[in-house]
Amino acid sequence: MLMHPVSSSDLSSVGYENGTLVIRFNSGGTYQYTGVPLSVYQGLMNAPSHGQYFHAYIKNSYPYTRIG
Repeated sequence: MLMHPVSSSDLSSVGYENGTLVIRFNSGGTYQYTGVPLSVYQGLMNAPSHGQYFHAYIKNSYPYTRIG
């Protein structure tokens, strides 16, 4: 999956493909979130604060697995 670097104090890079969102954090962990609509990914990428958007709309809303 192609990962896109983001400017954030919390998130390092973000990737999205077919409802699967992958987020790599500056702390080193990489997590895969499933069932994420394209609109949520687009909202994350266009948000003024990627970290705030993640915590408000993604973190506790979709099932996830640590993959790295």
